[in-house]
Amino acid sequence: MIENLRDDQPAQTTKRAKKGNQAVAIGLLANLLLAALKTSIGILGHSPALLADGINSTSDVAYYIVVSVFVRLANKPADDEHPYGHSQLESIGALVVGSFVITTAVAIFWDAVNTIYELTIGEISYEGASALALWVALFTVALKIILTIYTRQIGHQTRNASIMALAYDHRNDVFSASAAVIGITLGRIGYPWVDPLAGALVALVILRTGIEILRESTYDLMDTVPGKALRDEIEELLAPDEQIKQIDEIHAHRFGPYLLVNITICVDGELTVRAGDEISTCVERELMQNIASVRQVHVHYHPYPHPKI
Repeated sequence: MIENLRDDQPAQTTKRAKKGNQAVAIGLLANLLLAALKTSIGILGHSPALLADGINSTSDVAYYIVVSVFVRLANKPADDEHPYGHSQLESIGALVVGSFVITTAVAIFWDAVNTIYELTIGEISYEGASALALWVALFTVALKIILTIYTRQIGHQTRNASIMALAYDHRNDVFSASAAVIGITLGRIGYPWVDPLAGALVALVILRTGIEILRESTYDLMDTVPGKALRDEIEELLAPDEQIKQIDEIHAHRFGPYLLVNITICVDGELTVRAGDEISTCVERELMQNIASVRQVHVHYHPYPHPKI
């Protein structure tokens, strides 16, 4: 049996979608501004660190557009081919973001190593960036800290994997911009090798975050649920019902932030089909009302004791 979705689900879904789209739009506008500012000032102000960070922001713009598309597609209503909706597109969007993050990290790391080598052999020289480049880098740090806090809050409220991935990316940008600040500062006082070295270290941090995003989104797509915590919660909720003699199986499938639960219970074999149906309805109602992420419940029941096959 399937319990209908909660009556307030359409309103909740609309509100959730609005928050997610707002977080994406604000992040996109901020990254457009930073990409143009850091790239131009990085060139005019002779700052390799700021220029590299500008390239990083340009890549941010690219995958913000990707996430925006996936978030909007994920909010499409269910149809005949997708009876549980399109929420899993959020995890696919996070997968794309993770791939972009890893690609950016590798590119920044390679460029940093190459710059260190060229400085070492004397192929290039560096006399220090302009003061304007330093102020732009400091502005980036401040703005990205604000965006990290804001986007993480929206991600937790909406339980949207794509939005959380963008929050991680904002956090990475704080590290990247901080490295640019350190590199520019020390480069201006006579330590040019610190600039690319800091960039290489930050690239490794970014790489680790990209791998984390890929791992989490892959878990969602591969239905890595229910997990012990969810199983224990379900068993605890159903324990007071003496008509449920045993819980045989619990399976759950994730659809974006929501769960569909399949549960097999054992009841007295002498009960009528109607009585078994009433018990199943109670199980559905109990799980739907007490576990916020559960949107649908399928209940199958066996006579107790259930004969071994």
